[in-house]
Amino acid sequence: MSTSDHSAAPAPAPAPAAFAVDVADVELEPDDLDPAQIVSGEPVVTGKVLWESADGKQVRGIWQITPGVVTDVEADELFVVVSGRATVEVEGGATLEVGPGSACVLREGDKTVWTVHETLRKAYHISY
Repeated sequence: MSTSDHSAAPAPAPAPAAFAVDVADVELEPDDLDPAQIVSGEPVVTGKVLWESADGKQVRGIWQITPGVVTDVEADELFVVVSGRATVEVEGGATLEVGPGSACVLREGDKTVWTVHETLRKAYHISY
């Protein structure tokens, strides 16, 4: 039997190209913040997706928020703070003090309150 008698299997997706960025210098784009999430202040969110898997289940990028207090329901996320400082209160769990160099893991469904003391910029990896 020749190979022409069989359906061709789809080719695997190519691996993303290797890259490096200076997280502190990446130009970020406005990112909507639901006004219902704002507890106090006038926080502004910006971000940039650097890579997303073809199925949308993995996202890597940079995110920034200016001072204020906001609520959120988290995804499964690992992030590293590049600059700024915040207190992240996890409902029913820990209160996390994060700043430059902090690596933090949040679980999907965690309800949080972020008190951002200084504009915070982080590099993140989210799994959906």
